[in-house]
Amino acid sequence: MASSEGFLTNEQRETLKVACQNVEILSSSPKSPTSFLSEHHIKAPTGGKAPTAGIAVRHVRRTHSGKLVRVKKEGGGGKGTWGKLLDTDGESRIDRNDPNYDSGEEPYQLVGATVVDPLDEYKKAVASIIEEYFSTDDVVLAASDLRELSSSQYHPYFIKRLVSMAMDRHDKEKEMASVLLSALYADVISPAQIQDGFYMLLDSADDLAVDILDAVDILALFLARAVVDDILPPAFLTRAKKALPESSKGVQVIQTAEKSYLSAPHHAELVERRWGGSTHITVEEVKKKISGLLREYVESGDTLEACRCIRELGVSFYHHEVVKRALILSMETRTAEPLITKLLKEAAEEGVISSSQMTKGFSRLAESLDDLALDIPSAKALFQSLVPKAISQGWLDDSFMESLGEDGEVQDGDEKVRQYKKEIVSIIHEYFLSDDIPELIQSLEDLGLPEYNAIFLKKLITLAMDRKNREKEMASVLLSALHIEIFSTEDIVNGFVLLLESTEDTELDILDASNELALFLARAVIDDVLAPLNLEEIGSRLPPNCSGTETVRMAQSLVSARHSGERLLRCWGGGTGWAVEDAKDKIAKLLEEYESGRVVAEACQCIRDIGMPFFNHEVVKKALVMAMEKKNDSMLDLLQECFGEGLITINQMTKGFTRIKDGLDDLALDIPNAREKFSFYVEHAQEKGWLLPSFGSSAPDGSH
Repeated sequence: MASSEGFLTNEQRETLKVACQNVEILSSSPKSPTSFLSEHHIKAPTGGKAPTAGIAVRHVRRTHSGKLVRVKKEGGGGKGTWGKLLDTDGESRIDRNDPNYDSGEEPYQLVGATVVDPLDEYKKAVASIIEEYFSTDDVVLAASDLRELSSSQYHPYFIKRLVSMAMDRHDKEKEMASVLLSALYADVISPAQIQDGFYMLLDSADDLAVDILDAVDILALFLARAVVDDILPPAFLTRAKKALPESSKGVQVIQTAEKSYLSAPHHAELVERRWGGSTHITVEEVKKKISGLLREYVESGDTLEACRCIRELGVSFYHHEVVKRALILSMETRTAEPLITKLLKEAAEEGVISSSQMTKGFSRLAESLDDLALDIPSAKALFQSLVPKAISQGWLDDSFMESLGEDGEVQDGDEKVRQYKKEIVSIIHEYFLSDDIPELIQSLEDLGLPEYNAIFLKKLITLAMDRKNREKEMASVLLSALHIEIFSTEDIVNGFVLLLESTEDTELDILDASNELALFLARAVIDDVLAPLNLEEIGSRLPPNCSGTETVRMAQSLVSARHSGERLLRCWGGGTGWAVEDAKDKIAKLLEEYESGRVVAEACQCIRDIGMPFFNHEVVKKALVMAMEKKNDSMLDLLQECFGEGLITINQMTKGFTRIKDGLDDLALDIPNAREKFSFYVEHAQEKGWLLPSFGSSAPDGSH
């Protein structure tokens, strides 16, 4: 009898066993995706369901071999099972009126409890968050709700759910989904989780295509948009393609994104506007809106209205720009300072601007104080007085003080480095105004700090990137001159490493920083400032998978492309846009015409018309070779005139002579007395002051 064998009835024993089996099954369920970056191919979990989905768990039992088999409702029989624990032909009852009644023999009443899968709960919660976001278009609320779930390990599932829900809706929701992903990037969802989420989408593309007719094209557009919005690196496409089966629709999605969207001219603008851009605004537009609302606030003094406008921007991830611009405005217009501090204090207290965004805004301003001081001389003093006030009033975290020195200035090495940076900013600004390379070189030599050459390069390119193409072209030309005269290749490499290590910070101020840095790198290779192997060296010194590494890969692609020399020499609109080969042909023709007519003024004008002063070393080289071949030293008269007029600089002269010196072995095969003639030309050039002093120590002696 059951009552004589224990406290549980057969049905209760069966319930207990089923509960144990559920625990065992659920404990083996996948709970979070494995990053495809660390494992070349993964299969995304099917939603955290137990492996026995579709089988009534109540009637499932595990055998000794681990197989799951159906068993009878009463727990007996079945192949591979032990049968009932106790078989009886009759039933017994406990009689509470029996003199021998023992309450301990009463069966326990088991209370059934549902086993909850956290992932299923997370999916239900995010579905609700997404639905609400599509209704309200409130980015801040969606981000806040997602944070409150406190289940960051499941964020890749959020990305998959958000995009898959948007795919089956109108363009408005698709645009909203892309905007939300950009807003959540880094602040709420890590870059690695963004990549994992998109990989899960690609992995499930075959399933999505069953329900959504044009799933491949829509998902390709989401992928391209993520690359354009800089939340996915371009290298993700290559890695994901390798990890997916070749025949899968996920690979088709990647190919469509690459060919139809990311390779098209002006692809960024096209991709951003594909869904109407009803909620998306560019960074430049955001900056204009911020400046406008701050100006209106200073005029009206309406703090509540200003806070409402900041909320309506819908870019909580970019509020550090509000902080930075507000602080600059308070420095420019001293009467506005009380209003600005009141606004920032109110925005912090009301949660409009988060603590992290406030700190980031102060940090960005601190980093640009040297440049700001050129326009606002008292900028540093004002900043140093503002920080303690903000901390004491509670709207700036006191941890910010840890990044400041005792004098309130941002920590940046010792005083010597800070002073050097201040000096070179003035030197670079002067160069952008005068285009005087010799003057800049002389100024650097006067500073006498060659160990900081890498810092100069970083500052030069950073300042140029925030200006027009003219200054970018001037920066590239200056690099060529500096490399010839006072910068070693190691200085150049170190400078680019410093730049690439801070790409993420630079992108806060310069939207297209990564692409522009790639162009500077590639241009340096074309100008012989760097060798292609130097790009590999630079890449090896950067952390893997960082933004700087992607920039180096981009530069390598630019250099290896067909006709790269022609395109890169014109990347900033430099000169008149002649291709290298065209320029060489024109130089050869003008020298031939000069040799026949000997009209120096006309030859000089032709050199000017070519409009490629950074390529004048080719004029020097061809003139010297022609003089050797035709035994006509009149070419030296042309070079003297060009040097005297400043048409060919000492740097370009030295580079031209250096190119001849490096190729003397080959020249000697065609011109037997090439070494002797070249030694004569070098002596002549040194007498006339055409060459840098550093060239003399390496000049050939005639015997080579």
